[in-house]
Amino acid sequence: MKKVILVGFAILAVSTSAALAAKKAAKPKAAPAAAAATTTGPAAPFMLGQVSAADRELYKKNQRDSGIKAK
Repeated sequence: MKKVILVGFAILAVSTSAALAAKKAAKPKAAPAAAAATTTGPAAPFMLGQVSAADRELYKKNQRDSGIKAK
C-alpha cells in the first residue's frame, strides 16, 4: 500500500513540475522600451524603418474591412 502511494506522489510531482516548466517557458517577455518607441501609433505593428502614408492608410482600411475596432 505504501508503495502505491509513493508511486502516485512521484507521478504527481513529475507531471506537475513539467506543467509548471512549460508554463514558465511560454511566458512572453516584455518588449524593450526602445522598440516600443519606434512604432507608428498605438495599434500599428512593430516595423523597422519608416512607414509610408499609403501603407498606413492601407493598414487602417484592412482593419476596418476585417471588422477590427479602432482603439
